[in-house]
Amino acid sequence: DLSHQGVVAFGAAEQYATLDETSAGGGLHVVLDGVEDPHNLGAIIRTAHAAGAAAIVIPERRAVGLTETVSRVASGALAYLPVVRVGNINRALEDLKKAGYWIYGLDERGQELYDQVEFTKPSAIVLGAEGKGLHEQTAKHCDFLVRIPMAGADSRKAGGVASLNVSVAAGVMLFEWKRRASH
Repeated sequence: DLSHQGVVAFGAAEQYATLDETSAGGGLHVVLDGVEDPHNLGAIIRTAHAAGAAAIVIPERRAVGLTETVSRVASGALAYLPVVRVGNINRALEDLKKAGYWIYGLDERGQELYDQVEFTKPSAIVLGAEGKGLHEQTAKHCDFLVRIPMAGADSRKAGGVASLNVSVAAGVMLFEWKRRASH
């Protein structure tokens, strides 16, 4: 029912925060470089809230926004975790850098391992789109490229799954950040 979705989308527009508002507090920002699946976005919002993130940053184009499905999968986390919608992810990363943030991009080409990289506060963690990873330009804006090593990395040859689902990868990375932040 499209008319109903229009009402939900209109209601969601009021839920967006600004990057100036959210970055002022210095908390963890989770930046999503084009996540398209509403179930993934909802799961990442829920996980980010559980890990203690301060905000989610999403692009206006080529990505899912706040829909009814996202809200349902997020299971109430949207009431507590601000979502910032930006015209340009790279500009948002530049703005975060100006505010003193260190940018950690999750990428399978990363030199640093997620459980060994030094997290410097304030931090932003950038996750790429499903199956595509980080855009080249986005990767260039990261201070560190971090990877989650795969035990079955050689399974790609046999048609295996080389990388984790983006919401699962987000969980691994965010809870590692949380574990370190609490020590």
